[in-house]
Amino acid sequence: MQNLIHYFLDTPHSEAMKKKLNALLTPTEISEMQRRLQIFELLEQGVSQREIAKQLGVGIATVTRGSRALKELKDHE
Repeated sequence: MQNLIHYFLDTPHSEAMKKKLNALLTPTEISEMQRRLQIFELLEQGVSQREIAKQLGVGIATVTRGSRALKELKDHE
């Protein structure tokens, strides 16, 4: 994990980050990360889990998992 952190922290600008992400991840993995970020953003806006699932076309379990992950992040800040 430490290598991965340093790999991304040692990125000078957004275009270089984009290249690194594209080199490391598949298009599906990038899409999944973007969807998880959307879930985080909507949860932070107070949108209900059911509405998020409906808006993004994902299962409620996916949103619930995102909600738990977001809570863990906030608990460790």
